[in-house]
Amino acid sequence: MVNYTVDQNVAIISWEMTSSPMNVLNDESIPQFEAALQRAFADESVKGIIVTSAKPEFVAGADLKMILRSNDKDPAEMLKVSSELNRIFRSIETSGKPTVAAMNGTALGGGYEICLACHHRVALNNPKTLIGLVEVTIGLLPGAGGTQRLPRMIGIQAALQLLVEGKKVGVKEAKTLGMIDDIAESPAEMIQKARAWIEANPKPIKPWDEIDRKSGKIVGKDNFNVPGGNIQSPVGAQTFAAGTAMLMDKTKGNYPAPLAIMSCVYEGLQVNIDRALAIEGHYFVKVATSKVARNLIQTMFLGMNEANKGASRPKNIPKTDVKKLGVLGAGMMGAGIAYVSAQAGIEVILKDVSSEAAEKGKAYSRGLLEKGVERGKVDPSKVDGILSLIKPTADVADLNGCDLIIEAVFENRELKAQVTKEAEPMLAQNGLAVFGSNTSTLPISGLAEASTKPENFIGIHFFSPVDKMMLVEIIVGKQTSDYALAVAMDYTRKIRKTPIVVNDSRGFYTSRCFGTYSGEGMELLKDGVNPILIENGGKDAGMPVGPLAVTDEVALDLVYKIASQGIKDGVLRDDDTSYQVAKQFVELGRFGKKSKAGFYDYADDRSKKLWAGLRDLFPQADRQPTLDEVKTRLLYRQAIEAVRCFEENVVRTKLDANLGSILGWGFPAYTGGALSFVDFVGVDTFVKTLDRLADTYGERFRPTERLREQVKELIEA
Repeated sequence: MVNYTVDQNVAIISWEMTSSPMNVLNDESIPQFEAALQRAFADESVKGIIVTSAKPEFVAGADLKMILRSNDKDPAEMLKVSSELNRIFRSIETSGKPTVAAMNGTALGGGYEICLACHHRVALNNPKTLIGLVEVTIGLLPGAGGTQRLPRMIGIQAALQLLVEGKKVGVKEAKTLGMIDDIAESPAEMIQKARAWIEANPKPIKPWDEIDRKSGKIVGKDNFNVPGGNIQSPVGAQTFAAGTAMLMDKTKGNYPAPLAIMSCVYEGLQVNIDRALAIEGHYFVKVATSKVARNLIQTMFLGMNEANKGASRPKNIPKTDVKKLGVLGAGMMGAGIAYVSAQAGIEVILKDVSSEAAEKGKAYSRGLLEKGVERGKVDPSKVDGILSLIKPTADVADLNGCDLIIEAVFENRELKAQVTKEAEPMLAQNGLAVFGSNTSTLPISGLAEASTKPENFIGIHFFSPVDKMMLVEIIVGKQTSDYALAVAMDYTRKIRKTPIVVNDSRGFYTSRCFGTYSGEGMELLKDGVNPILIENGGKDAGMPVGPLAVTDEVALDLVYKIASQGIKDGVLRDDDTSYQVAKQFVELGRFGKKSKAGFYDYADDRSKKLWAGLRDLFPQADRQPTLDEVKTRLLYRQAIEAVRCFEENVVRTKLDANLGSILGWGFPAYTGGALSFVDFVGVDTFVKTLDRLADTYGERFRPTERLREQVKELIEA
C-alpha cells in the first residue's frame, strides 16, 4: 500500500507494499501512488509533498513480472505502462507544489525515476543504499523519464556512463555525481531537511521547464542547456561518436538496450522534455517487447532469484548450517573456496601437505582482501576478522568436527581417493556431516567408492577464480542422499553463490558442454578456417572470448589428459579432434597461457597474439566460411549438447541448464541460456540448421528425436 498523511501542511506519501517483499511499481501500487499525489495536489492546505518509504529500501523498481506480462501483448500495452508513469511523474514536476524524495534506502530503476521527477532529493547516509538506473542489465531501458532527466541534471557523459552500464552507486558517490542533492545522517534529519527545502522553495520549477505566458502553466523549455554541453557541443558530438563505436564493439549488436539508450538520449536532448519523454516511451516499447529483454528478465533476474532461494533444494529436509569447513588442497581453487567461506563467517581449516603450502593458500585471501580495501570494496576493520577464520594446517587432526569437508586436489582418481579416506573420519561424529569433491570431470559415483558413507558424498564444483565466479555446480551421485544435497545447497547459498543441481555423468553438465565450444574451435581450425575468423566468430556470437583463447586459459595439457582418459575409458576414439590437436601442442611444449605458448604467444606485458605456426600446422582453406557460419557452428554445437544433457537427465531443470550455461561457461545471456537458445531461434529453425550442419560437418550436430517430435507437434498444433 501507499500511505498518505498530512503533517504541518506537508503531505507525506510513504510506500509500504504488503503484497511484495520490496516496494515495486506495479498494477497495484501505481494507481495508489497517483491517487495520493492527486490528493495532495488538490488540497490547498498542503504546501509541499515528501515521498518516502516505511520499508528499509525506498523503491526497488518496476515489477518485472508486469513487464513480462506486457511483453506477450500488443506493443500498445507496453507503451501504456510507460506513458502512464510519465504522465504521473510529469504531474509531480508541474503541480506547482514542491516535492522532495526522502530516500531512506535503495532506489533503483523506476524507484530512482520517482526521485528524478521530484524537485529535490535527500538521501539517508546508509552504507547499504544503492542508487541507479539498472534497467540495461535486464535488457531494458528506463521508461519513465530516466534517460531524459538524468542527463539534464548531471550532463551527457556522466549520465550515459551510468545508463549504458546500469551502474549502481552508494549515497556519497551519488551526491558527488549530482544524482542526489543532500545527505542526512538520521531518518529524522532526512525529513527535517526535506521540510526545510519545501519551506525555502514554495514554487519550484525544474531547470528544463518554464511558465507558458499565455496559459500560466509549466511546460518544457525548448532551449534548455544541458550541463557540460548539448548534443551539438564538441563534448556531445565526441561522446556519441566514440560511445556508439565502443558499444558496438562491446555488445556486437546482440543487446539492443544500450544502443537504444544512446539513441534515446541523443534524440531526446534535442527537443523539450515532453516530446523527449514520448521519444523515450517508443524506444522503451521497442526494447521491452524484444526476445532479448524477455530472456534476460526470465533467466538472469527471475530465474536467478528462484535459484538463489533454493529452487532445486529438497523440500523435506530441515535447513542446515555449515559452521566449520575443511578444505583439502590450498592451491588457487582451495584457497578461493577458503576465502569465500571465511567471508561468509565460516570457520575454515585449510589443509595441504605442508604448513608452508597451507600458509601460502591463506596468503591468497590476504591479497584479495588488501585489493578490496584499496578499491573501497572491503571494510578495513573486517580484514583481520575474516583472516582469523582461516586456519592453515598440514595436520589432518585439525579437521576434526567439520560439518563439511571439500577436497580441491588435482583431477586424479587415486589422489582424490587417498585424501577422502584420510580426511573423512575427521567429519563431525553425528552421522550427518558431508564430504564434497570439487571435481569438474570425474564421475562422483566412482569417487564415492573411497567413502565409507557414499550417501553423504557429493560433488561441489566451483569455477575459477572462485571469488569472482558466481556459479556452483552440485553433482548428485547414484547414492547421494537428499540430506547431502540440502547441505551442499545451504552452504552454497550461505557463501552467496548460485547453485545448480546436476546428476552424475562424465563431465557433468558445464564441463561437458563447455568442451564443445573449445572443441568446435579446434574443428574449425582443422577445417582450414582462419584462426582470426574463428576467434571473432566466438566473440561476435556473444561468448566472452574466442574458443582458441579460452582453450589456452584452460590449458592444452589438461584438455589432452581429459581426452586421453576418455579414450582409455572407451567414450572417445583416438581420432577425436580435441585429442589430436591437444596432443600436437603438448608434444611441442605449448601448454597454453600458463606456459606462455599455446594457440597464442604471450608476452611479459600480458599481451598476446595468435601463434604464427598455426598456418603450418593447419593450412588455411582457399575458401573461407562467412562469419555467420562460424558463429552458427559455435553456438549450435553448444546448444545441442545442452539439449542432450537435459534429455538424458544430466541437468535436472531448464532453469539450471540456462543459468549453468551463462554463469558457468559464458553462453550468451541475450539468448536466455543454452536451452532457451532453441526457443530463441525457434525449434523448427534449430532442427533444420542442425541437420544442415550435421550433413556438412559431422554427426555431432545431428538433432535428437525428441527435437524432431517437438517440430512435428508444432506443425500439428
